[in-house]
Amino acid sequence: MFRLIFRIILWSSIVFFGFTIGWVLLYKWVNPPITLFHMMDRAKVEDCTYHYQWVDGEQISTNLKLAVVSSEDNHFMSHNGFDWEAIEKAQQYNATHKKQRGASTISQQTAKNVFLWPARSWLRKGLEAYFTVLIEFFWSKERILEMYLNVIEMGPCTYGVGAASGLYFDTTADKLTKEQAALIASCLPNPKKFKLERPSAYMQKRKRKIMKLMKLLGDDYFERYGTTWTTENRDKKEAEVEKALEKIPVEDLLVPVVDESNAPETIDTTEVQTPLDTLGH
Repeated sequence: MFRLIFRIILWSSIVFFGFTIGWVLLYKWVNPPITLFHMMDRAKVEDCTYHYQWVDGEQISTNLKLAVVSSEDNHFMSHNGFDWEAIEKAQQYNATHKKQRGASTISQQTAKNVFLWPARSWLRKGLEAYFTVLIEFFWSKERILEMYLNVIEMGPCTYGVGAASGLYFDTTADKLTKEQAALIASCLPNPKKFKLERPSAYMQKRKRKIMKLMKLLGDDYFERYGTTWTTENRDKKEAEVEKALEKIPVEDLLVPVVDESNAPETIDTTEVQTPLDTLGH
């Protein structure tokens, strides 16, 4: 009996790891034609006109790449899939605030959107962490960001920058301006609520904050992790950025949790300004 159980566990493990690792390796070179997120969304939304157009990474505006990193994952190029500092900040913030903030990295969100399903559960979170480790090991950062910007929802039944740039801005992914890129990033916590075709006052305010974060991280953010920068110069620049980030309120750095995102549609004009509000003035 024990030998039989052992064999079942062994072969199940071999099949699971073989399939999942093979799946990740396949998508290192092959672009997914569709994902579970896409299929489940199409199934539950009536009269859904599916928009999905793949765009290669080099044809995506650096403005958008910088915008999503600025708004969702400031340490994308330096972490190994999990931003433990951001996770700790989110836990501390959520312990004392009703509106929850998340600290999922772009790598985690890519793993979830490419390989898994929308429903929240401990099983899905565990698999999300597992696939995050795999894509960080087998893929490059460039591939992770390329995949993320192509599969995530940017509007009702609209997935990826290829579809969104044409549908909402009448342009192509490589020609997105900083303002357009920041507006796209502002909708990502909940694109079904935060609509690019009708940006709310909240989205406009978040867009402005994202643009200021983009300025803080710098147009050379991705170049700093290339071959033209020495480790010493990169570390010096990153230390300057980190010092500036420390002055920004946690709620401006962490992303609203999707299922609990109750952002106001109008801005409270009596709200006290934060350092990020005044940055760049």
